[in-house]
Order: sequence, then structure tokens, then C-alpha cells
Amino acid sequence: MSPTPKWKPRGEMTLLNTGYARLDGPDKVTGRAVYSHDVRLPRQVYARLVLHSYPRAELTSLDLEPARRIPGVVLVEAQKAAGDELVYLGDDSIVAYVAAETPEAAKDAARAVRAAFRDHYPPMVTREQSLSPGAPSITGRGNTSGARDRGDEAAVDSALEGAAVVVEQVYELPIQHHVCLETHGHVVDYDGESATCYASTQAVSGSVDEFARNLGLPADKVRVLTPVMGGGFGAKFGIGLEGAICCLIAKKLLRPVHLMLDRPQEFQMAGNRSGTWVRMRGGIDAQGRLVGQFAEVDRLGGTGGGAFPLMPYIYACETNAARTRSVHTALDSNRAMRAPGHPQASFAQESFLDELAYAAGLDPVEVRKVNVESDVYRRHLDVVADAIGWDAHPNRTAPGEAGADGWAEGIGFGLATWRAGGRPGCEVEVRITPDGAVTSSCAVQDLGTGSRTLVAAIIAEELGLPLSAVTARIGDSDLPPSVGSGGSVTTGALAPALKVAAHRAREALEQRLVPVLGAEVGDYEWVRGRVRVAGEGDMTMSFGEVCALLGNQPLSVRGEYDGSLDADGSLHGAQAARVRVDTLTGRVEVLDMVATHDQGIPLNRLALTSQINGGMIQALSYGLLEERVLDAEMGWLLSDNLESYKIAGPKEMPRLRVILDEDDGRNLATGMAEAPVIPGHSAIANAIFNACGARLRSLPFTPDRVLAALAERA
Repeated sequence: MSPTPKWKPRGEMTLLNTGYARLDGPDKVTGRAVYSHDVRLPRQVYARLVLHSYPRAELTSLDLEPARRIPGVVLVEAQKAAGDELVYLGDDSIVAYVAAETPEAAKDAARAVRAAFRDHYPPMVTREQSLSPGAPSITGRGNTSGARDRGDEAAVDSALEGAAVVVEQVYELPIQHHVCLETHGHVVDYDGESATCYASTQAVSGSVDEFARNLGLPADKVRVLTPVMGGGFGAKFGIGLEGAICCLIAKKLLRPVHLMLDRPQEFQMAGNRSGTWVRMRGGIDAQGRLVGQFAEVDRLGGTGGGAFPLMPYIYACETNAARTRSVHTALDSNRAMRAPGHPQASFAQESFLDELAYAAGLDPVEVRKVNVESDVYRRHLDVVADAIGWDAHPNRTAPGEAGADGWAEGIGFGLATWRAGGRPGCEVEVRITPDGAVTSSCAVQDLGTGSRTLVAAIIAEELGLPLSAVTARIGDSDLPPSVGSGGSVTTGALAPALKVAAHRAREALEQRLVPVLGAEVGDYEWVRGRVRVAGEGDMTMSFGEVCALLGNQPLSVRGEYDGSLDADGSLHGAQAARVRVDTLTGRVEVLDMVATHDQGIPLNRLALTSQINGGMIQALSYGLLEERVLDAEMGWLLSDNLESYKIAGPKEMPRLRVILDEDDGRNLATGMAEAPVIPGHSAIANAIFNACGARLRSLPFTPDRVLAALAERA
């Protein structure tokens, strides 16, 4: 028996390395899938939170009696008391919570709570307000934190003396929301001795202790269920204050409690991608090589620290320096969001390098190739440049001009990096019964990325079975544990555990075959539902016949994470965008986006392509539409719904093309979640400039900003 299994060569795979539909697709498109929001239990009550709308205020009075008089209301409790100072717009805004027999009664009760405030405090919702002289402290420790200087700014200035071109510019990115279609929340069924929690979470196994602590139960008395969920993007790792309150209500009432945030509350308190202000100064030589770069970065994460990686981002520059800090505002803390900090860094770095290239009259693709250290990036740039038609494009060293109809067309580029890989903590059980039924089980959650299907597919590949022959069980903390889904670790942790479990199950079955077919363990081939001795095609048995050798006892084996099966390391990627710009109205239309990323084994080509497409769409939405809007004078959140907070829809979707990297020879598994979302908006910004000379240094790329940039160019 081999202690360490290996992935098959890609050419020998029959299910993996092909494209196949997700197992849960029919349930989702028909509405059969039951999300946490859909859970309905006997005696269930519906809870709602009562939030105020001021970022900083004093609660002067709170009257709960009108809410208690609403028919069907069973609980109304204060979260804050008169005299409390409310510090920031977010979960600190919760002043009360209610529970009722119906959702309608709970909503009426929340509206009936009477709260009065003194809002004479400055709002403190913008960077400028927090940095103004005499500004009050948001965190109690000043409005900046985490300051860090790296490198020597003076050395950068000296290096720039010999540069052919020097540019200094400021780039700004707004706060972006996760916009999970399923809002945050849970259903907690607590009977005083144990609890079952239906959670919208990215960490089924990791949520058990948190629920147990809030319920005052031992962890082995808590079960967490997440059979399906409607998106997380990094925002759903903890149960949150909404989860703690849900537990509190369940303890008070000893009834199942359904508490899901409504959409305005989701926008106000469920976290976000931090905003960023970046000032950059740097230069290139005549060949386009970066000779020096300085970056000053303010991370805008509300009461949190924000996220931003080291600069220079992706590109090499021997003489560089950076000054970074967090600037706090009276807003809810940022949370991890798909590639935390990287889309912000990408926009600043890719825009800046583009500006340098065009200022020097150089091809921006060639400038990128000169400044990357990995040949993988050069290969990827060639792939997307060829696919997007860069060599035939007339604007390769200078921006174009609009035609007689006012439209201009351009192409832009951006690169991506991410360190993907699994980690210990994921286990899988494979159970095979004498009648041939195969079940693969792991507590892992499927955020919509296809993990459920993978749980079945790797087992099916190993045993030579069709995908439909394996039942996948996931999303249940009573199953073998899994890691949380974040940082592109899910596939990297899960796939090796599945491979190990499948390999052990196959070898255990082969032990039963030794006295029957005579070959030793490891000398069998499992193909199309049959088993044969390798090289002896006439000695075959069906999978069902092999399972019958188990007698009356099922076979159960476990597998765990094995790092030798995981492509732990840096991922590379390149994306290109082609846009049309109406220079008369400022309208931007994205026509085409092309992406290539190295990915190790394409475990499911269809799902992998979908994941990369999703990243491009999310980046496009970030670039063209998304922006958290606040009234700077009053501090009110103005974009707390999906009418005023815009996200991309079918009308904005361009042609999307994914070119899988067939030259990535790593025969190992890895994830593909973060990298595709990083460079798309940067490529679009660069394409806008390439089209008409309008340099957009702030997101989103709205018509007014396009027109302003055109006026600046003129």
C-alpha cells in the first residue's frame, strides 16, 4: 500500500480535467435548495434588529412600549440605554431587537420602537474629516493607526534623477460592499440542553465554538448546518453581533429564532472592502524599467484597519519606498473581501505604470514585461494580448481619438497575483456499502463555488465511477471537519483530503480482490464502473460485484490534508479589456474581457471557467458602478439598497473569455477564487485611457468622471 497517493497524469483522468455540471444546480434553479433564510421550524419566531442612522450620536431616550403592544410580538429588548454614545455606523447602531410570531409582526414592532438622539457630533465619515485638525478620536486612540515606513524615500528621489519619465499622481478607491444575495443571519433552535444552528457561514466547523459560547453550551451539544448558502466573499466567518443576539433571544424564549438582516442593515453593518487613498511617485528609464517608486497609502477601513499589500505591487523596482497607515472613520469595520487589499493595490499600481508607459511613448504591454520577474507573467500577457487583438490595435503607444460619432475604442491590461494553497484541518470520510452505494462526507461549506460537486468528483475519479454514483454530504458540523472557505484555501485543503480518502478506499477494496483476481494491491485498473487487473482486460468485475465482497459490513475510511497534493504557492494571471467610450456623454461600454491564470490541475473545467468569469464580472462591477455613498454633512448612508447601490447586471456584461493555462505543468490541486477579481477594473481604466486619453484615477468610472477627465486632457 502506497502511503502517499499521487494525482493521475491529466491525460489519464476521465472525470477530473473535464467540465461537468454541479450537483446542486437543479435544486438551485428550481428553488428546492433550502437556505438559512428559508428554514421554517415548529414554534419558530422571527427576530429583527432596530438600527439608528447616525454615525455618531447620543441616545437620549428609548421607548419600547409601542412595539410591545403590536399583536404577535413576544419579545422586545433594549441593546442600548439612554445616555449611551453611539460611536460608529454599523453594529454599534443596534439600539434594540424584537421577536414576533410572524415576519410582518416583527417588522411592525421594529418600526414601532421610538428612539431619540442628539446628533451634534461631527459625522467623521470621510478621510478628510478624520484627519482635520482637532477631529475627535473614533477609536479612542486617535484616528490613525498601523503607520509603517518601508524603504528610503530620499533614495527613491535620487534614483528618479536619472529617470526618462517621472509621474506623480493620486488614486482613490471607494468602499465596496460584498452584496451577498443571501444576507447575514442564522436560525438558532435551542432547547436548553442542545442547539441546532442553521447558519449562513463560510466556516461550518469554525462556527461551532462561537455558537456554543453564546448559548452557554459545550461544543459537542451544538450542531451547525449550512447545506447551501448565498455568497460570502469573505464577510461571513464569524456569527456576528446578529448571531449573538439570535442566541440570546433563543435562550430567553426556548424557541427557534430566525434572524436574518434586511438589505439596508446588510449595507450598514455587514462589513465591506476598505476604501483607499494612494499617492504615487516614480519613474522609468528609456527601456521602460522602473528605476524608483514611492507610495503613500491610507487604508480606509472604518473602525477597522483596512487592507493593502506591500508596494510595489507585482512589479519589480530595486529602489522603492512606501508609507502606509490606517485612517479611521465612524463606519463599520472592513472585513475580508475576495483578495483583501489586492484590487486596491492593482488599480493604483497598474494605472501608475500605464501612465509612465504612455508618458514615455512606450507600449504598456512591453513595459509590463520588462518589469515582471516571472516568465509566467510574460507568457500570460502574450496570451491575453493576442486574444484581445493588441498587435492590430492602432493605439499601442499613445491614446486614440474619438471618431465622427464621438465613440472611441481602447484596450487595457492588468496582472494578478495570489498565494493559494490548502492547510491542515480538512478531513473526509468515504463510506461504501455492500450494495455499491458510495458516500463522501465533509463538513465543508459550498459558497456557490462547486465544493459539493468536488466532494463527489474526486472519489468518482479514483473508483472509476460516474459522478452520479457518489453521494456528497457537506455543510454539517457533525461530519468530518473542514477549514473555513477564505483565501482560496478550500480546494487546496479539500482536494488532497478527498484524494487520500479515495485512495485508501480503493486500496481497501483491492485487498478484497487479491484472493479473487490474484493481483496485488495497486495492480488494478478502475474504469467505467468495472475493475480489472492491469493489462489483463478479460479479468474484470463490476463495481457492484467488488462491493459485494464486503459481506454485511460497510467499508469506512478517512483521509486528511496532504500537502504533497496541494499546489501551495503563488498564482499568476493576466487580464485584458476592450472598451468603447462615448466622448459626448461619458458612457463606458465594456465589449470584451479576456483572462488567463495558472491553476494547476483543472479539477472541473466548467467550474474553473465560471469562477474566473465571476471574478471578471465582480471587478467590472467595482470599476463601473459600485460605490458606498454617504452624506458627508449628516453622515447618513445614502446607498443602503440595491437601487442606489449599483451592481453589474446583464446589460453591463461583455463578452467574457477564459483561456485556461495549459502550459501550467503542475499536476497539483489549488484554488481559484481571489486572483480573477484583482485586475479587471484596472484593465478597464487603462482601456478607457487607451481609447480617448481620459485617465480615471477614481472608481467608479461614471460618465461625469469620464467627461471631467476628457476636459482635463483638453
